[in-house]
Amino acid sequence: MHRINRNWFARIAFAGMLLLGAAAGARAADGATVAQIKARGVLRCGVGENVPGFAARNAAGAWAGLDADFCRAVAAAVLGSPDHVAFVPLRPTQRIPALAEGVVDMLSAHASWTLERESALGLQFAGILYYDAQALMVRASDPVASATDLKGASVCVQEGTSSAGHLRRWAAANQLELQPLVLASAADVRAAFFSGRCRAWTSDASQLAVARSSAPGGAQGWTILAWDIAEEPLGPAVREGDAAWLALVRWVLVALVSAEQLGLTRENLSQREREAAVRTALMPDTEVDRSLGVAPGWMLRAVAAVGNYGEIFERNLGSHSPFDIGRGRNRLWTQGGLMYAPPTR
Repeated sequence: MHRINRNWFARIAFAGMLLLGAAAGARAADGATVAQIKARGVLRCGVGENVPGFAARNAAGAWAGLDADFCRAVAAAVLGSPDHVAFVPLRPTQRIPALAEGVVDMLSAHASWTLERESALGLQFAGILYYDAQALMVRASDPVASATDLKGASVCVQEGTSSAGHLRRWAAANQLELQPLVLASAADVRAAFFSGRCRAWTSDASQLAVARSSAPGGAQGWTILAWDIAEEPLGPAVREGDAAWLALVRWVLVALVSAEQLGLTRENLSQREREAAVRTALMPDTEVDRSLGVAPGWMLRAVAAVGNYGEIFERNLGSHSPFDIGRGRNRLWTQGGLMYAPPTR
C-alpha cells in the first residue's frame, strides 16, 4: 500500500479566495490526469478521515469501505491493479483544497453533490455512489414526536460538511432556534453527543446508523428520527477541466452498477466475460479506450477488483457488514431503487 505524507496539508490554503484561485490554477488539460497517474504508478485518492463503512482502517490497518473500494476500482481500471492506491485521509474542510491543490487526483470522500461545489468551488461529480439523507439522532428516552419538540435544542454537527448549512436552513424554516455545536472532527462530534453535550446529532443517516451500532449502552438506547432534513447524494469528484478523467471515473461507477444488473460478480466474471450482453455493456470500442488513455478491458478490471455495486454495498454497509444497513434507495432501479446504469453504446 502506498501512503502520502500528511505534512503536505500544511501547504494547503483554506481561505475561500485562495481556494478558488488554487482551483483555477490546478485545472488539468483534457487527459492529463490519467497520464500523470500512469507516470506516477499510483492513484492518489482522497477519502474520509475515519468514516466506518465508507473509508476507515480495519483491524489489519488496511483501508476498507464503500469509498475505499471505489478508489480501488478506479486504480484497477487505470493501472491494472486495485493495490496501486495511495489513500489520503481528509477532514471535510480539507477535501476541496486537497483536490484543488493537486494533492489528490480524485475524491471518494463521502462528499455531497451540490451546485455550489460544482459551480463555485471547481469540483465535478462523476455520479452518485450512495443515496443518503441528513437525519437526526437522539436518545431513545427523549420524547421527540415532531420537529417542534426540538425547539431550542443543542445539536452536534461536524465542521465543513453540508450538514451544517442544511441544519441552519431547516431550523430557520421551522422556527426551531436550534443551537448548533460545530466540531472539527467526526470523533469530536461523537464524543460530544454521547457525553450529553448535545440533545441531538445531525449527519448523514448512514453515519448515524454506523455510530449507533457501537454506541454506549447499545444501539437500542438511541433513535434516528424518521424525518429527513435534506437529501445527501454522495459521490466521487474530480477537478474541473479534464473531461476525459471525469468520464473515466463516471464510467467506472457505471460499470459497477451495470455488472450488478447483469448478475456479474468477481467469482463468475471470468466465465461470463465473453457473453454478448457483457461485452456490449462493459467492453467499449477501442477508440473510446484510446480517448480515455487506458488499456482495453478497464471496466472489466474494475469489476474484477472489487465486485459489482451490490457486492461492494453488502460487504461494507449491508448484510455482510457489522452495520446491516438496508439498500433502500441504493437498490437497482429494477428492484425499486435509484441505481441505474446508462448504456455504453
